[in-house]
Amino acid sequence: MKTIRRNFQASAIRRIVCFFSILFSGFFARAVEVDSFTAVRAVDDERVAATVAADKVRLDRIYSDGLRYAHANGKIDDKAQHIAALADKKTSHDHFDYQVREFRSAGPGVVLMSGRILIHTTSAKGKQVNDVNFLAVWREESGRWRLLDWQAAKNPAPANVTH
Repeated sequence: MKTIRRNFQASAIRRIVCFFSILFSGFFARAVEVDSFTAVRAVDDERVAATVAADKVRLDRIYSDGLRYAHANGKIDDKAQHIAALADKKTSHDHFDYQVREFRSAGPGVVLMSGRILIHTTSAKGKQVNDVNFLAVWREESGRWRLLDWQAAKNPAPANVTH
């Protein structure tokens, strides 16, 4: 009888430990996810500041070597092309105004950032505001979050409304 009782107690303890392990693993996974989102938001803020400053050194640290940057006009750049285009200052990026910026986990070390942004630029054509929806893929590389992929689609101009 003592053996049965001990086996039952050990089994109950294993179930309780398993239950709390599952419960807390979800809690800790969510905490790690929130920390990742906070870190990606910070590095994206740094990316925006580096883009406005056309700072090649900062952009080189932020962009993954495998960067694929798809502009809203369909042009696609790799890392070197995109940094060179920003540095030549034919178009200056005056400021970025996020309308929506959301984060989702795509797996360990990968965060998706999506939303809508107004990108204020100045070029030979004058001042422009590009209203785009975007999807960005951030990947943790050697302990740092780096932009791996950017895909943008321009929103159509609002239709003229008459009353």
